[in-house]
Amino acid sequence: MTVTRQDADGTRAVQGLEDGRASVRLRAALEVGTAPDPRYVDQVVERCAVEPEFFVRDMLTWALTRHPVEVTLPALLRETRSERAQARSQALHTLSKIGDRRGWPALTRTLLCDSDDEVARSAWRAAVVLVPEGAESALATVLATQLGRGGRETQLSLSQALAALGEGIVPVLRAATMAPDPRVRTHALATERLLRDPDAGFELAVEEAKRVVALSGPGQEGR
Repeated sequence: MTVTRQDADGTRAVQGLEDGRASVRLRAALEVGTAPDPRYVDQVVERCAVEPEFFVRDMLTWALTRHPVEVTLPALLRETRSERAQARSQALHTLSKIGDRRGWPALTRTLLCDSDDEVARSAWRAAVVLVPEGAESALATVLATQLGRGGRETQLSLSQALAALGEGIVPVLRAATMAPDPRVRTHALATERLLRDPDAGFELAVEEAKRVVALSGPGQEGR
């Protein structure tokens, strides 16, 4: 069988993804996306799970978005069930970039509440992109169970995801202001303020929420 120039270039690019130099891997990912070939999707997805450099992973995601969704979607859905946290996180991130709502069933409660912060953040971002019309309230209810979790970046990601769902999240946030945990109450109040005034900034919203919680008892913040 004759090996075409395109086949040779594709093989070389995929092999380049394994190179020890990040610059070579970046160039290889660019080549894979520039000349999409469905035969290499599984290898690119696999590389996403182990690639240590953020900017290379980002290029790999772009490369996958250039391939037919009928090929990439099944591979990414499999990765969301991987035991490797980076594999799950990158698959979810790529699903959010592709934006095909057939990926919605992968956004299980287990992933939305994943113990790994990066996986959970990727799941939150993907969920608000892929959520079907009418399922926003149910999604907000699950996301609200994660209020108070993690550090600033994790909390900001959750607040942004909730705010992206719109005014329908207000009842869920109001309920969270009655939680016994002050971190949950603070985060709920900060998210509500972020929803009302996106330009105020998350840090300011958190500081204001802390003052309110400090001066109020549980369940008093929203009154």
